[in-house]
This record gives sequence, C-alpha cells and structure tokens, in this order.
Amino acid sequence: MASSIEQLSGWVYQAIPDFVDHLEKELDSWDNQWGPLYYRKVPTRAFWVQNIWLNPFIAHFTSISEAARLLKDIQRNWAPVLFRNFRRGELIQEQLPHIPLDKPREFPFVVPRAPMGAWTLLDEHTLLASAHTTSPFPGGTIQFVENKIDPPSRAYLKLQEALVRLGTWPGPGDLCIDAGASPGGWTWVLTRLGAQVIAIDRAPLAPHLMEHPLVRYVKHDAFTLKPQDLGPVDWVFSDVICYPPRLFGWIEQWLSLGLAKNYVCTIKMQGEPDMETTARFAAIPGSTVVHLSYNKHELTWMYRSNGERNNDLEGRQVSYAPREKEPS
Repeated sequence: MASSIEQLSGWVYQAIPDFVDHLEKELDSWDNQWGPLYYRKVPTRAFWVQNIWLNPFIAHFTSISEAARLLKDIQRNWAPVLFRNFRRGELIQEQLPHIPLDKPREFPFVVPRAPMGAWTLLDEHTLLASAHTTSPFPGGTIQFVENKIDPPSRAYLKLQEALVRLGTWPGPGDLCIDAGASPGGWTWVLTRLGAQVIAIDRAPLAPHLMEHPLVRYVKHDAFTLKPQDLGPVDWVFSDVICYPPRLFGWIEQWLSLGLAKNYVCTIKMQGEPDMETTARFAAIPGSTVVHLSYNKHELTWMYRSNGERNNDLEGRQVSYAPREKEPS
C-alpha cells in the first residue's frame, strides 16, 4: 500500500523544554499541538524555539520499512523528535542513513549545506515530518566537546555555537571587542582562534588571560565607552548582563558609525522576555536572532556584514517534492 501524504500549509514550532510559555506567548494561537510541537497554519516569527519545521507534511504508512523508505525518497538527512512510540521510532531511524544525533563535536567546524530534516510519530502509522528546518543541527540542538580545564567559564560554549551557526569566525589578524569579558570565557575562544582581543569589564579576567599576548584588558563599563574610541574593529562581542534596550542603544551606535564588520551579542532577559527589543534586533538587515542550545534565559543576536538575513521567514514555504529515485 502506497503512503498517503498531506502537505501542511504552515509551520511547526518545536518548543524549548524550559521556555514553552515564551513560545506560546510569541505564537499567541496555534491550530494543533503534538507534544512539544506547535502547528500554526499562518506562519509567524518566533525566537524562543528550538527549531522551526518549514515544510511540514503528515504521512500515513503501514510498516516501519515503508516509513523509512518514504523519508529516504525525499532526502538523506533526518533526525527524530520523538515524544511517543519511542521504540517504533528508533526502528525507523535505524533504517535511515546514519547521522550522529548526539555526538559532541569539536569546535570549529563547518555546518554541512545539506538540509537537516525532522520527523516524529503521531501514532503507530502516522508521521509528521519536514525536509527543511531552521536549525542545521539534528533535533535542533548541538553539543560540543567540553574543555573542563582551560576556559574560565562555560559561557565559551555558547560563543562556539554562535560562530558555527554564523558560519564564520575570527582568525589571526582580526581585532575583536569583548564587552563584559570577565572572567574570560569568550576571550579564551577568540585567542584560541588567533584573534586579538580588547577585553572590557570592571572585573579582571582569569590570570592566564590577563597575561595573554593577544589580550588587552580595559577596566571599564563597556557601554560608557564610545565606539569611535575603540573602533574600527572586525568583531564586536557582548555577553554583558544588562537590560536589552541598553545593549540595543550601544549596538545602534556601532552600526551607525560602521566601525565593526561582525557582531555576536547575548540579549539577556530580566524577568519577562523583552519581545519589543528582540524584534528591533531582528529588524536590523543581515541579522539572525536565535535561542542557542547553550543559551539560558537569553537570546543571541548575530550579524555579519556580508551575510543574509536569516530570521525574516514569514511566508516562506517549501513544497513537498520527493527526489527522483536513482536508476537501479
């Protein structure tokens, strides 16, 4: 019996376990919900989301091999997001081409350009899937091999993730601003890449970074320093704990003067998420705003001078189109 496929018109939003309420506030309403997945017929922008399934469809099948064949006929890479029928889902995934689902990765690495699909089981004979999603990582999450000795804080992991998602990172000869640098997690990443760092904070960095030849420490509140007194630079980084509007005002100065090429900044929330300021960051051409796997109650804004805008996805639809089978 051939599988029956129903193409859905909207998007499926995969909730972050700790921030389901934030996603529900962003969506305001939805047409269906399956476990951590929210389906909305009319797509809307959302940032507090682990992954967005951009061309979802529902397929009915009779056997495990039929389900696996259906997915393989569309593309190679698929990752499950299971919330029921776990064993049946595992058997289907075993018949799909192998991809490392939760193996920690070494930083840095280039994300493959091939699309990463997502799928789940709604019941024993029904799957929900999407060949294209907003996250390049299986299931919308990534793990890095951790260095538990050298970095002075675990904050370095979210910078590694941001740079991998951005698709570029500093290197030898690049000059970086690290605002709110103490104790130095982000500065540690940047020096490992060979970049020069102006590390700004009222508190000092870890001793081995204070003495590092690529680091110039400035004891100061970064936001009271004028960009023209620091720039031009290749990168501006900020992991400062502050209200989002204050960060936005500082970044506006940098952008208006054109003194930096690339940016990675943490938008830290104080209490309720600041949706208004988040939208202002997202409206900057060339921007991406995302909740990283290593983010907590915060989002990350990324900008590259020669990049494309990634989060203005309203109206984007990708039709279901199985690839043609190779001749036997």
